[in-house]
Amino acid sequence: MKRTHGRAFDQVRSITVHYDVIEYAAASILFEQGKTKLLCSVTLQNSVPPFLKGKKTGWLTAEYAMLPTATHTRKERDSLSRPNGRSMEISRLIGRVLRSVVDLDLLGERTIVVDCDVVQADGSTRTACITAASLALKIAIDRWLCAGKIGSVILKEEVAGISVGACDDHVLVDLDFNEDSSLGADFNFIITRSGKIVEIQGSAEKNPISWATIEKMHQLAFAGVTSIFSDIYAPLSEIKQEKQITPFNGIRFNTKA
Repeated sequence: MKRTHGRAFDQVRSITVHYDVIEYAAASILFEQGKTKLLCSVTLQNSVPPFLKGKKTGWLTAEYAMLPTATHTRKERDSLSRPNGRSMEISRLIGRVLRSVVDLDLLGERTIVVDCDVVQADGSTRTACITAASLALKIAIDRWLCAGKIGSVILKEEVAGISVGACDDHVLVDLDFNEDSSLGADFNFIITRSGKIVEIQGSAEKNPISWATIEKMHQLAFAGVTSIFSDIYAPLSEIKQEKQITPFNGIRFNTKA
């Protein structure tokens, strides 16, 4: 089965990251995975939702939206008066995943807000958003710690997302739009840097798949996120050593294609 741009079945699309594209956020990145492009920013608010007031713990929430011209056909802009069901579902997913790796008890009565806006969609937007959000969150937390806004590291470990699809005997990792829309089964794996699974989403829309295929998908997902962690966090540590907590000024890198 031929893939877009001749990618191997186990090859993740090239990733490019631009840092600090929004001045007023604690951390912000423009994250490109293949032709999928998204903007992710992290801010800290000195309040919590009503159900947490007085409980001396924090909260993390996320908002996901796809800009009107992110796809070939313009879509209606998401609004509070006319919420998009898919956007709400992905927003909940991103928040749920990130809360699982953040110690909110150490945050105090404050709320971390993660905003993910898809600028251009070419498949796997939800998994790319989770990967980007985790990266931006790590930068923000390190800055808050260095600035004395928090007293200890609250991020227990990083997470990344990857999509995997199957058709007949073929299993592919990191699906673009054409692959996602044509394969018989597609799954999203959310995995921590230590290799633990946070969440799995998926279905076989055309024909049922075997447990053996599921295991192949799991193996490809694990290898894919391992590659992503290596590619996006190694340069980050080098940048942070040089820049400490000062802005990264749009420093950019490309992963191996």
